[in-house]
Parts: sequence; C-alpha cells; structure tokens
Amino acid sequence: MSQPEPAPDPSPAVAPERPQALHLRPTAELAERVLLPGDPGRALMLAQALISEPRMFNHHRGLWGYTGAARADGEPLSIQSTGMGGPSAAIVLSELVELGARRAIRVGTCGALAPGLRLGELVIARESICHDGCSRALVAAERRLSDRSIGDPVDLRSVADPDLTGALIGAAPGAHAGAVVSVDLFYEENRPVGATGALAVEMESATLFALGARARVPVACVLAVSDTFDAHGTRTRIDDHSLLAASESMGRAAIAALGNDRCR
Repeated sequence: MSQPEPAPDPSPAVAPERPQALHLRPTAELAERVLLPGDPGRALMLAQALISEPRMFNHHRGLWGYTGAARADGEPLSIQSTGMGGPSAAIVLSELVELGARRAIRVGTCGALAPGLRLGELVIARESICHDGCSRALVAAERRLSDRSIGDPVDLRSVADPDLTGALIGAAPGAHAGAVVSVDLFYEENRPVGATGALAVEMESATLFALGARARVPVACVLAVSDTFDAHGTRTRIDDHSLLAASESMGRAAIAALGNDRCR
C-alpha cells in the first residue's frame, strides 16, 4: 500500500513581531534607551522610583527588566538587569541590541581604588582596563588575534562612548570621572596588577563598552562606590539605605544623559 500524503500544516509559520532572543523573553515593548543595573533587585527598585506604571519586560532566568515612561521626561525607558560579570552582561546587551536598544548606560556599583573615594560617591567610567576574560576575548575577536597575542591587560582598554559620557558627566556634578578596571573575581585579595590610575574596580563595563562599539550603540557607565578598602585590604560595605539613595542619583543622571539631544 502507498503511504498517505502528510496533512498540510494547519498553522503556517508567521514572522514574529519581535526578533527572537534566547535568554530574554520580552513581555512588553523595549525602549530605545536602557539602564543596565547588574542586580535584578536594583532593577526593580529603579523601576519603581524612575518609571511611571512600570511593566515587566523580562523575568526569564531571573534577569528582571521593566519598561515604561520615565517620570523625569515622559519618554520611554527600559531598565534591564545584566547579572554579574562580563559573560552575563554580554548576553543581555547583545540581545537588547537585537531587540531594538539604541543607547544604554550601566548603573552599577564598584570598589574604590583611588584614595579619598567615599561610600556612596559616583564614578563615571571614561574607559575600562580589560582585566576580565570576556572583554579581552571580544577585543581579540575584533582584531582577529589570539588571546596570547593581545598583550598585557594594562595596554588593553575598552572606551565608553564619548558623547554619552560627556552628557553623563554634565548630568552628575560632583561625580568622579576617569578610568576603571574590569575583573572576573569579586573576592580577590590583591589589587589588580597594572591598574595604576584606575579610580575603581568592577566587573562589567569593559565588556559593555566593547560590545557597544562593535554594534555602534553608544554605551556609558556610572557607578556608586559600594566598597572601600583599608591599607590591609579590609572591606567596608555600604549600607542599604545609602546604596538606595546613590542608585536613585545614578538613575536620574543616566536618564538626563540619555535624553540629551546629542546622544539621540
């Protein structure tokens, strides 16, 4: 007997309204301008403080994100957590760009390296020294180099978008601006070698700057000092109330910078 012909597919494929992403599952529209905190809890706090009637944009993989109209100017704004470290941040920013993000600012925390930096003060990263594997791999791929041929990390830096960074500096008077260093290890006893002159240490900015440059999407970064260290390396951590106040200050400055006409 001959085999019956297969029945026609009753539901032909239809092009999705939004591009597909493997790790972000949008449940609301993404704004072209995005704030990028690392911590999902901080994303929720910032959304409650800075967005009118925020809607959840993503909750897949615990990477909470929110979207809505910014209270400051009424324009669309999304706030999407990246998780910790360069690899997670790279996934999130790559998918946000595919979904329509056109400019972004990391609003994170950092450990102070420069003498005199106090808990709660803001640091704006003009560039980041690449001491993390993810940003070094991105630069190596961009230059078609092997990991062994890209030189000492002191010579490898990832640069923030200058216009967006300038707007951020103008929106945050009193913030310290300069280089930071991005690392892989949070609990590291030793100061990063070759990071002389860096104001602070964190984990994501070098990767975000490198990806932004590759995608031609302006990316900047403002950080709140959450940890200081004495001469023996003993850590002092910021309290929750002070971190909340610093985070709101970062968010307001970032929204002002993202709304700057030069950065649209």
